[in-house]
Amino acid sequence: MTWLGDNWRTVLDLAVSHLYLAGVPLVIGLVLALPLGWAAKRWAGAYPVIITGTGLLYTIPSLALFVMMPLLLGTKILDPVNVLVAMTIYTVALLVRTVADGLRAVPDHVEQAATAMGYRGLRRLFGVELPLALPVIAAGLRVAAVSNVSIVSVASVVGVSQLGDLLVDGYNRVIWGELLTGILACVLLALLLDLVIQAGTRALTPWVRAQGGRP
Repeated sequence: MTWLGDNWRTVLDLAVSHLYLAGVPLVIGLVLALPLGWAAKRWAGAYPVIITGTGLLYTIPSLALFVMMPLLLGTKILDPVNVLVAMTIYTVALLVRTVADGLRAVPDHVEQAATAMGYRGLRRLFGVELPLALPVIAAGLRVAAVSNVSIVSVASVVGVSQLGDLLVDGYNRVIWGELLTGILACVLLALLLDLVIQAGTRALTPWVRAQGGRP
């Protein structure tokens, strides 16, 4: 607590940077995963190709991906854009299967009823299928949020500042207050994102609350 009391401004600045690097890719990744997941659900033959292809992206070691980004994007090694792009790739890798499986879980008779009522194409997707698939997608988004907060910490090794700096510096200099503060701050940030996603899901799915939490 003494270390935190003396360095709380630094911790706050690093937490804001960490939230930016973990949160922005979460939103962009979701936007990119939606059409990919829909395509995987729409065309059965494309499902294994899209799901396997995007899933393999998550097997790339984070440090290697952070180092590769400047070469692929033509950016500087310390540019935060490298981390944003890398984290977006990981988010897409996690969410495409979730989106596809969430859409596939929508009962056929519901889709047929929506079609009979005049809901077709994108109107049916956004008006019927996505709302019903939202609880499943939100569950995957919560996993991706926690994963992003964890992986972003590795970016300290390549010089991009965020809460991972506290972990690296605290470990190297054996400053337990700094190290524990970094760990606790990452946990709290992950919990914050999780609560925001849960709150957003509850707001967008009032029928689930009406059914006592049953999707």
